[in-house]
Amino acid sequence: MTDNNALSPSLRARVGGFVDCPAVQNFILFVILFNAIILGLETSEAVMTQAGPLILLLDKICLAIFVVEIALKLFARGFGFFRRGWNIFDFVIVGISLVPSAQGLSVLRALRILRLLRVVSVAPSLRRVVEGLVNALPGMGSVFLLMGVIFYIGAVMATKLFGASFPDWFGTLGRSGYSLFQIMTLESWSMGIVRPVMEVYPYAWMFFVPFIMITTFAVVNLLVGLIVNSMQDAHHEEDSEKTDTYRDEVLTRLVELEALIKAQDKRSGD
Repeated sequence: MTDNNALSPSLRARVGGFVDCPAVQNFILFVILFNAIILGLETSEAVMTQAGPLILLLDKICLAIFVVEIALKLFARGFGFFRRGWNIFDFVIVGISLVPSAQGLSVLRALRILRLLRVVSVAPSLRRVVEGLVNALPGMGSVFLLMGVIFYIGAVMATKLFGASFPDWFGTLGRSGYSLFQIMTLESWSMGIVRPVMEVYPYAWMFFVPFIMITTFAVVNLLVGLIVNSMQDAHHEEDSEKTDTYRDEVLTRLVELEALIKAQDKRSGD
């Protein structure tokens, strides 16, 4: 009984080390990218006509590899598997792929391409980008609120100023908001909207130019700054975690070395 209890943690540790080793992680990354190509080929009728059964078989093999990987992680970590957000993300993505696509759930076949998102959890650099984006969400909420206020003010003004002559663009509050959003993205804003409006209202530029300066060049760049700052913070935290791990390993080895030296000194004294 004692041997079995001792074997189980040891086996779990070996399985966990195997799954987390760089070679296995690189293999999983390759399978994710290969599976993305396979799912893309499934959209081609010509390819499916010639090699449909082979492509479907390769897709099932990729899914089987993902299931085995998740199963090994669950065995190695137990319920601790669900303490890490990226593990839950992988579990959900693979679980969606296992749901049968028949009986009104055919839309889930299209969701299989979400497996490609697993590349985010495998690649550390992409994880930092996503973590930085998530950490920036609280600050981004304030910026979105500010942008919403600016858009509301601009939509009301545009509706009152230009709605009578250009009802398709500024006839209602909703149309004005959508037109201003197009202007903010700089998509055909000049020749498509602003210049035609200026033919009727020559001083319309006094409204549109400040709006673009505030929304496009100030608020949007503020969002970018928040995301970049959060990514730097996430990178700094990861470096600090690596440093702490290395320090703990060094301290552990020093303690072991000190204990070994004391044991040798004791033998020499005896």
